[in-house]
Order: sequence, then C-alpha cells, then structure tokens
Amino acid sequence: MSVASLCLKLSLLVFLLLAACSAQEKTPAEESSVKAGTVLKDLPAEIDPHDRYLFYLHGAIIETQGLRPEHPRLGIYEYQAILDSLASKELTVISEARQAGTDVAEYARQVVGQVETLLSAGVPPERISVVGHSKGGTMAICVSSLLKNDRVNFAFLACCGDWMLENPAVDLHGRILSIYEASDDWAGPCQKAFDQAAHPLVTEEIEIQTGLGHGAFYRPIPEWVDPVVEWVKGQ
Repeated sequence: MSVASLCLKLSLLVFLLLAACSAQEKTPAEESSVKAGTVLKDLPAEIDPHDRYLFYLHGAIIETQGLRPEHPRLGIYEYQAILDSLASKELTVISEARQAGTDVAEYARQVVGQVETLLSAGVPPERISVVGHSKGGTMAICVSSLLKNDRVNFAFLACCGDWMLENPAVDLHGRILSIYEASDDWAGPCQKAFDQAAHPLVTEEIEIQTGLGHGAFYRPIPEWVDPVVEWVKGQ
C-alpha cells in the first residue's frame, strides 16, 4: 500500500470517528431545546397558549449595579440563577435588566401591555404570572392594580410596607401570594393591604425564617422558589 493510499484511508477513518462523536454529543442548540422552560427578555415571537408565562421583576440593585451585584450586607444578587431556577420548572420566564431609575408606574404599564398581549393571543389568565421582588414587587403591585384581572397569578416578594395602606392607587386584583422574611428590616407582611381590598381576593401569605433578611430573595432558595412555583401552577 502506498503512503498516499494509507493517508487517504486514515483521513477517512478520522472523518468517520469525528462524525460519530458529533452525532452523540448535543450541540448547545440541541441542549437548549430539551431544557424545561425558557428565559426571554420579551414576549416570544410565537405565543403558545399552552405554555405558562412568568414575568420576573427584579430588585432595584440590578438597575444600578449590573447583572450580578453584591450588597455589603445582603450578599450577591444571583439574578441569572433565579431566572434559570424558575425556568427549570417548565415555565417560560420573561425578564429584563431594567435601566437605572426606571419609573415604577411606567414599567408596570409596560408589563400590563405584555400580559394583555398574551391574553389576546389566547393564553388563559391562569397560565400567566407576575412575580416581583422589592422594587420589582412594587411594580407587580401596580400591575395587579392596573390590570384588574382576578385570575392572573401574582407573587409579591419582600415588597409590602405602610405605603400600600396610604396609596389610593393600590387596588389589588388577582390570585396573590405574598412571601416575606421574618428577619427583613425593609419589608413585611401584605395582609393589611389584602384586608383593605374593596372586593374579595384569593390570597396566601408565607413567612420564611432563613435569617438572611432582605437578601433571602437574592438567590433561588427553595424556601421561596417552591411556594412560588406551586402557586403559579395552581397547586
């Protein structure tokens, strides 16, 4: 056998081996296609009425310090890990890092518009959820008050204070879950706001005790992630 023939056969063998390995290994696109749930910055181009859509509205620190900010007392805000954790529960998660100084009411109206687009596309309100933490929770409260849909799901995370009782614009609607941390010195229960609603609400409130203060919601711990997922899935 000539050297040329041997090299040709070896080249063919290498090609076949590489092809076999490529067939067995998943490409990034293939891996993403089998993941449960998706993380998007806006509504998908094609809306599937059978999906469950969750809007996650982050805390204010991300507006001013970037995607993975660190508070000297509360620790690192694991924004991407939170999104990935929620998406892994077979939810289509919609969230964007807002610009610094984003107006609460203006952004709430933007989310209301997105929710109304989903509803117009045939998504049942029970399959739409708005989850907000801290400033994002304040935005979720505004979305609830503006949307006035009693079947959309909401989760308010460490965002309630006396300001809700003093604000006539707060007119809560929807299925509302409130979660707060017992050691949080920034936010507390939402029950007083529930009690002052002018119409019946479907609500639940959970106090968690992690000792992490407001930072308990900076990372996707089961103490709050699991109740939120159960709530938005109607379990």
